[in-house]
Amino acid sequence: MMWNWQQANWPHFSYDEKLLDTLEEEFIHQSGYMKGCIKHLPEKDKIILTVDLMSQEALKTSEIEGDYLNRESIQSSIRRNFGLETDNRKIPPSEQGIAKMLIDSYTTFAEPLTHQKLFDWHTLLTNGRQDLLTMGAYRTHIEPMQVVSGALHKPKIYFEAPPSQKIPWEMEQFIYWFNQEVSHLRPLTRAGIAHLYFVCVHPFEDGNGRIGRTISEKALSQYIGSPILIALSHTIQQRKKDYYDALEQANQKLEITDWLLYFSNTILQAQLYTQTHLDFILKKAKILDKVRGQLNPRQEKVIIRLFREGPEGFKGGLSADNYIRITQTSRATATRDLQALVEKGLLNKKGELKGTRYSLNMNFA
Repeated sequence: MMWNWQQANWPHFSYDEKLLDTLEEEFIHQSGYMKGCIKHLPEKDKIILTVDLMSQEALKTSEIEGDYLNRESIQSSIRRNFGLETDNRKIPPSEQGIAKMLIDSYTTFAEPLTHQKLFDWHTLLTNGRQDLLTMGAYRTHIEPMQVVSGALHKPKIYFEAPPSQKIPWEMEQFIYWFNQEVSHLRPLTRAGIAHLYFVCVHPFEDGNGRIGRTISEKALSQYIGSPILIALSHTIQQRKKDYYDALEQANQKLEITDWLLYFSNTILQAQLYTQTHLDFILKKAKILDKVRGQLNPRQEKVIIRLFREGPEGFKGGLSADNYIRITQTSRATATRDLQALVEKGLLNKKGELKGTRYSLNMNFA
């Protein structure tokens, strides 16, 4: 089997530009619309949106690779790095690292990509790891860098990256290409090629997927001229198998139209999710303003907690037991409070008896 990096024209990818026209235009239109919406948000709500989406991306980009981190620790670390008020919890190294990496990519999006920037990101991403030979530098091991699965006696090789001795040259080419193509390629095309190109080189022992997705977001940010707030990893994680299937199909050829169609559609789906999140924050502000002074402290605490869950809300809906745990109140008081919130129109009620669940009525405002 011959991988794409072993082919004569590597790394010169080919694709059908016309098939991407509509997707590129949609991204540009939607980016302008969202940029306008965010621009007119109150500063407090901008911060909430940024922290929420960045926290979610930190979680999901790690989950794609099988690492499950703590949401509260990530949020606390991001808030702390933005100089915002936070609790004094001790944050584990892995949560600190991914948070700092995403904040750095957010604040330095306009800068050219460099070897040192990639090393810095890898150092942050592998913070606290004891199992890697090389951290904060390109891999040097002599063994083949392979993505495999299956039984030990009969593994299936999904991909094999260039040998370690070739990595300095491959990365020199990649960085030159990325920085040169800022104004020559359209945004979705550049972001899609950058991700595929980087993960096919696979320059690090671990963390290549996470850094590759960050590079794609850097490419999109450079096009729109501001840090992009997009739920890319969240969208990939929802259909993770499609992501790995698309990569597997693309790593054996240099004609990558199918990959770019997949990745471009994924970015557009991520934009739609972000727009939903943005609409949610706008409605949240209106709802909280409308009920100000009308709720008791318990009800207010639960409503704020529900909003913290984002557009999806509580998994399975808010139950009376959830309410009791959040407010530390009695069942009778919880029942009265919930009924009052339903009568006000602030909560929707579904089900009966122990199966009763409540959700925010986003049309309340």
